[in-house]
Amino acid sequence: MFNKIIKRGQKKGSKQELIEPPNANPDVAPSVTVNHASRASIGSPAAIHQITVPNSGVVEILPALKEVPVADRHVLFIKKLQLCCVSFDFSEAMKNAREKEIKRQTLSELVDLVQSGSWKMNEIIQEEMIKMISVNLFRCLPPSSHENTGSTAGDGDDDDMYLEPSWPHLQMVYELLLRYVVSSDTDTKVAKRYLDHSFVLKLLDLFDSEDPREREYLKTVLHRVYGKFMVHRPCIRKAINNIFYRFIFETERHSGIGELLEILGSIINGFALPMKEEHKLFLVRALIPLHKPKSVSSYHQQLSYCIIQFVEKDFKLSDTVIRGILRYWPVTNCGKELLFLGELEEVLEVTQSSEFQRCMIPLFRQISRCLTSPNFQVAERALFLWNNDHIVSLMSQNRQVVLPVIFEALEKNVRSHWNQAIHGLTTNVQRMFHEMDSELFEECQKEYYEKESRAAELEEKRKLIWQRLERVAAQAGRDDMVMVN
Repeated sequence: MFNKIIKRGQKKGSKQELIEPPNANPDVAPSVTVNHASRASIGSPAAIHQITVPNSGVVEILPALKEVPVADRHVLFIKKLQLCCVSFDFSEAMKNAREKEIKRQTLSELVDLVQSGSWKMNEIIQEEMIKMISVNLFRCLPPSSHENTGSTAGDGDDDDMYLEPSWPHLQMVYELLLRYVVSSDTDTKVAKRYLDHSFVLKLLDLFDSEDPREREYLKTVLHRVYGKFMVHRPCIRKAINNIFYRFIFETERHSGIGELLEILGSIINGFALPMKEEHKLFLVRALIPLHKPKSVSSYHQQLSYCIIQFVEKDFKLSDTVIRGILRYWPVTNCGKELLFLGELEEVLEVTQSSEFQRCMIPLFRQISRCLTSPNFQVAERALFLWNNDHIVSLMSQNRQVVLPVIFEALEKNVRSHWNQAIHGLTTNVQRMFHEMDSELFEECQKEYYEKESRAAELEEKRKLIWQRLERVAAQAGRDDMVMVN
């Protein structure tokens, strides 16, 4: 979707036309002037005309820019921008239908004009355009559906997906913002005065929108802003951090976690080496804890990609990542276990032997629990790890540690697991270890039988002790004693 949105309208005209304020006529004094509160006035006040914003719901049809003289286009362009500041009630489709269509057509014209690249905007127009974009985009989002039902974000059915009724207008506004950001004619030194930290933070707040179309545009716009405006990069990373913290430790409800992780995947891919401590802390404090929420399945693919990017950048982080995943391993959620096993396999594929040795004991303790899971899908997914050549190589190099940890689980599967497919897969794994080191396999088998024998002896002693206690109690003549067979 990134490329689909960005590629639209890349064709540019050969000649650029600068829309400037009309030259001041020394003989005719202007009637009114504009005072811009956000910055110092640019140019002569006599060259700047004030436009009155129309009342809500009252719009007029303005001529096309190409139909008016060049000297009047500055004023007309600002009029069109201010016309697009008018808000409408979209809860009723037929209410103000004519005015809505006029606004939509005006937005479409502005998008086409910016997209053509045949002209350049001066600073006044840029400021007015960002004001119009802010008026339309930065609004109170409606209550999320899960806030009323108590369900988790991401659990909703596609049929129940919320779609923003004003999208025909919002899409045009997003497209205008995107075209402005990606344009090669946009001077970052000028644009950052209007696309400031406050603007970027408000964009990030909109990621909680339930409309996937809006989140897709937000993802594309923010990605382009991050790439073009270096001054905003620390601010964006910190703000995403805070969104994740609030989601993990407070609400566990947010609609745009997946899209934010997609942006981060691209950001992480561009991290320079050696990696900064700030980025490593982000991995430990934000990304790894994202495995905790119940709704992890809705964004796990993007999260896993980010995690793998870190390990590929710095292989020494694999031990930290594996231990972090084990820390948040689910106890009763088989669906999450399947996701975690898949992610573990991806991490292990890029893990070197030195890091594998640091975490292999807790890792295979957890894998052994998965091997004996009554859910056959979890057990099967754990056994599929032995289909990966790199992981088998790591196991082979460290079989003296790995096999004793999982041998009991393999034996239990062969003896008592209810699923026949698990029996076959487990037998294949046992055969593989036997071929690696038959002496070690037989030694583990011997220790397992001895352990079973000791356990049987302890169980027999326990039964004898209880029987002796029952006889002593019976001889004491306790009438209220309850005998247990």
